[in-house]
Amino acid sequence: MSRPAAFVNIGFGNLVNTDKIVSMVSTDAAPIKRMIQTARDEGRAVDATCGRRTRSVLVMESGHLVLSALTTYTLAIRCRQPEMEGREDEDHEE
Repeated sequence: MSRPAAFVNIGFGNLVNTDKIVSMVSTDAAPIKRMIQTARDEGRAVDATCGRRTRSVLVMESGHLVLSALTTYTLAIRCRQPEMEGREDEDHEE
């Protein structure tokens, strides 16, 4: 019997299936910025930043990139502790 999908809050009420995440990377490096631009051009980028600065990119199994305003550190904590998601104030992370 399969287990139910686990979702992580990536900011502003947006949820992602943790089973489909391949990697979470910071946007500091130029190759990541190029990867984001290519995904946008090809329609594979999902912008979940709500107008905030992009701090992390989630690379999904499907090849899509999900852009988040939360740091990779915050997202990693939320992936490890799904029962705690949504309890902290997201407005302090810009």
